[in-house]
Amino acid sequence: MNGFNIHRAYSIARKEVMHILRDPFTLALALGLPVMLVTFFGFAIDYEVKNIKLAVSDRDNGPASRRLKEIFSSSGYFHLVESDPGAGPVALVDSGRAAAALYIEPGFSKKIKGGGSVEAQFVLDGSDNSKAGAIMGYLPGIQRSALSKLAGTQVREPFSVETRFLYNPELNSRWFTVPGLAAIIIGLLAILLTAMTVAREWENGSMELLLSTPVRPLEIMAGKLAPYGALVLAGVFFVYLLSRLVFGVPFAGSHLLYLAACLLFVTAALSQGLLISVVTRQQQIAMQFGMITGLLPSMLLSGFIFPVESMPRFFQYLTMLLPPRWFMAAARGITLKGADLGELAVPFLALGLLSAGMLTLALIKFKTDLE
Repeated sequence: MNGFNIHRAYSIARKEVMHILRDPFTLALALGLPVMLVTFFGFAIDYEVKNIKLAVSDRDNGPASRRLKEIFSSSGYFHLVESDPGAGPVALVDSGRAAAALYIEPGFSKKIKGGGSVEAQFVLDGSDNSKAGAIMGYLPGIQRSALSKLAGTQVREPFSVETRFLYNPELNSRWFTVPGLAAIIIGLLAILLTAMTVAREWENGSMELLLSTPVRPLEIMAGKLAPYGALVLAGVFFVYLLSRLVFGVPFAGSHLLYLAACLLFVTAALSQGLLISVVTRQQQIAMQFGMITGLLPSMLLSGFIFPVESMPRFFQYLTMLLPPRWFMAAARGITLKGADLGELAVPFLALGLLSAGMLTLALIKFKTDLE
C-alpha cells in the first residue's frame, strides 16, 4: 500500500478505456461535439455590426441628398429602407424594423450648391448599447466621406493620427472568438466527461470492489483521469485543425507552448469534473453541477464576451478562480501575438495552481469517503 503503483493505475485506466470503447456516445461526444459546436458558433458569432437597417426620410430628393444616401449604402454597413406612407422613419425604429433613421430636410442640395452649411439628422435606437456604440463608430468616417464627396473639400485637421492594428490587422472577429469558443467547449466537455466517472462507480456498486483491493485513491484518480485526458486532447487537436483550415485563424506562436497550455487547462477541467463526481456521487446531479459550473461562468466571466477589466472589482478577483480565463488569455496570446512563456507566466502559473488545488481537494474528499 506504500507509494504510487503505476501498474494498478494502469489497470484502472485500461478498464476506463474499455468502458469508453463500449460507449460510442462518449466517443462521439468527445471527438465530434467540440468540432460541431465550434463550427456552428464560429460562424454564428460575429462582433462586427453589419446590415444595419436605416430608415430614410428624404424631403429634398435632390442630387446631393441622393448622393448622401449612396454614401451610407456603399459603406457596407447600412441597408436603406423607405418609411411607410404617412409614417415617419421613427415609426420603423419604434417597431424594430429599423435600427436608425436619417432625416434630410428640403433645400439640402441647394444649400450645398450655394456653399452654405447643411444638416442631416441621424436618429439611433439606443436600446442595444453595444450595437449603438458600433454604429456611432461608423459615423465619423461617413461624415468625412460626405464632406469630401458632397462639398468637394477635404477635412483639414491640425494633426493626423494613423491607426495600425497589431496581431489582427483585418479586425476579423473569428480570429478572436474561435480560440475563446474552443476554451469554453473543451473545458465544459472535460468537466462533463469526468463528472460522472466516480459517481458511476458508486451508483453501479463497483466502488465496493475497488475498495476491497489494495488500490490507493491517487491510483484510482490517475487511472480515471488519464483516458479522458487523452480523449479531450484528441478533441483539442481536431478543434485546432478546424480553426486553422476552416476559419483561417493564424498561429504566430510556439506549438509546444500551446500544447503545454492545453495540458494544464485540460488537467484543471478534468480535476474540476472529478471533484464534482467525488462530492455528488450521483451521475444526474454531477451532470447538472458540471453544466452550471462549467458553462455559465466560462461564458460570462472568462473574458470571452465581456472584458475582465470592465467588470466590477469583486468579479475581477472572482474570475481568477476560473481556468478558462487564464487559458483564453494564453491561447489568444500564443495564436495571435506569438507570446512566449515569459509573457504568459501569470496564466501558466494560475492554471498550474488551479489544477493542483482542485486535484488536491478531490483527493482529500475521496480519501474521506474511503475512510
